[in-house]
Amino acid sequence: MTHDSADATHGITLLSRHWAWLAAQPRSPSATLRRLVEEARRDADGRFRHADARDACYRFLRFEAGDREGFEDTVRALYAGDAARFETLTARWPDDVRMEAQRLAAAVW
Repeated sequence: MTHDSADATHGITLLSRHWAWLAAQPRSPSATLRRLVEEARRDADGRFRHADARDACYRFLRFEAGDREGFEDTVRALYAGDAARFETLTARWPDDVRMEAQRLAAAVW
């Protein structure tokens, strides 16, 4: 489905608190939503790339190291952004697993 028409209307569902927040913005709800969508598309602060990198690292960890000692603490360190703890916890893993985990995690820090 393509949405090329500027005047096409599409029903969206928001919670009451979302509508209240939109109503309190200086621009119209439509303009505010367009601005938010454009900001998300640009991802200027890298928030979405950062989350994607973290999730890719997690998937690797779960598949390759899910049964290794310290796996759960390693995942906690990954999601907490604690690079030093992540490296400490992965230090005793086999070289290939450790090196790939640290390579993937480097995009997170």
